[in-house]
Amino acid sequence: MNALRPGSGALSSPGRGSGSWRCWWWWWGVVVVGVAVGSGDPWLSAEACPSPCSCSSSRISCVDPERGINTFPVLQSDAEMENITEIYIANQSSFSSINDKDLYYYKNLRNLTVTNSKLTYVSKLAFQNNIKLQYLNLKDNNLSSLSWRIFKHINISYLILSGNPLHCSCENMWIKLWLGEEADTQELRCIEDGGARKLLSRLTLPNCEVPMATLSPSKVTVMEGENVQLSCMTSGVPSPELIWNMVLVSYYEIETSGQISVLRLSNLSSLDHNSKISCTAENIVGEKESSLLLDILFPPKITKLSDAIPDHNWCIPFSVAGNPEPQLQWFLDDEAVTEGRYIMTMIHDRTEREYHGCLELDNPTHLNNGRYTLVAQNVYGSDHKEVEAHFMRKPWDGSEKEPYYYDVTTDTPPVDPPEDRVAVYVVVGIAAVAFTGFLLMLVILKFGGNSKFGIKGCVLFQNIPVEVVSR
Repeated sequence: MNALRPGSGALSSPGRGSGSWRCWWWWWGVVVVGVAVGSGDPWLSAEACPSPCSCSSSRISCVDPERGINTFPVLQSDAEMENITEIYIANQSSFSSINDKDLYYYKNLRNLTVTNSKLTYVSKLAFQNNIKLQYLNLKDNNLSSLSWRIFKHINISYLILSGNPLHCSCENMWIKLWLGEEADTQELRCIEDGGARKLLSRLTLPNCEVPMATLSPSKVTVMEGENVQLSCMTSGVPSPELIWNMVLVSYYEIETSGQISVLRLSNLSSLDHNSKISCTAENIVGEKESSLLLDILFPPKITKLSDAIPDHNWCIPFSVAGNPEPQLQWFLDDEAVTEGRYIMTMIHDRTEREYHGCLELDNPTHLNNGRYTLVAQNVYGSDHKEVEAHFMRKPWDGSEKEPYYYDVTTDTPPVDPPEDRVAVYVVVGIAAVAFTGFLLMLVILKFGGNSKFGIKGCVLFQNIPVEVVSR
């Protein structure tokens, strides 16, 4: 066995080894900070997280039974709560309810677990602001009943309820219907009046059934301005509540007697075309809806025709309402526009009663300038609107004496202006002079050494005689 000796490197003396230890601790700090920052899910500070819980940027966990909680933890800011996607609560003997506003700020919550606690009550509005909730685990609590209305506005995928003293009552029948075979997988049981436990999947109760709703007529097609009457009949035990749901411009009245309700619509507006009318029957077992879309016939109405705007192509925007869908025709200065590859009508969006689009023009010229008229027509009438469009200035607009472009069909080509001919002559003359000078320079270099003019000197460099160059 090797003993640890001073200076061996395992435990260094302060004089020589303390630097290596300081370096080791420095690198350890870097690694810890790097993991905390680079993990993508850093833990929140102790001040931000309630003391009985542990928190990361996306998860809250409260499992300590000694420092228990009696409600959902609240973080320091709304932004921190909006980032939370999972809450896990377990072993909390004082946690008994989920109330209306407890989860209001956890808007992005997807997974919620409250298990092995004393949960006895869940409000019908508990998850009103948690539309992203998909997984709910309420296993091993004290829930005796749970309303289907809690989940009316969310699309939950997993619901775990085993280990709760659920009553074998009509109020819990929806759980059997909703879970189906999953109730057996969870071994979900309910408690009968005598105290016996029964598999929830085998629960059958008299006078406990899902309600029904029937709306008649099932389809409505009427002209704008006419009246229409709808009736809704419901059935079910317990007796269901009948609810009409609609958002209409037209005037209406509702008259209800027992399980039959009548809706009377007067002077129907075209603004209500494709509006949904639904009749819903609700009781403690569940709900059933019957609905239709109003089909209101009306003549076209051009609601917008705007100035041309440059986009990928030029666009003259428009919006047209009408039922049935109007036929569109464009005119340029009272002449019909022939649509094709370079000019065409495009519908980009369709709403309940309107069509939004453009007359698209690909590289329009001055020939496309003018007054554009849009005519919309169907079997019940027509409408038209006009707009001025200017894409390009005409080539001969302005003070120029001659047009920018010439007629290509002219027999004789246009003659160049005098200024152009003078410029050509000047360029040719300069080139001739330069070429003559170049020839003279070659002659001087060749015969300059024996020239009768006595030309002596150097070429390029002063120490190179002309005779050397001539040879």
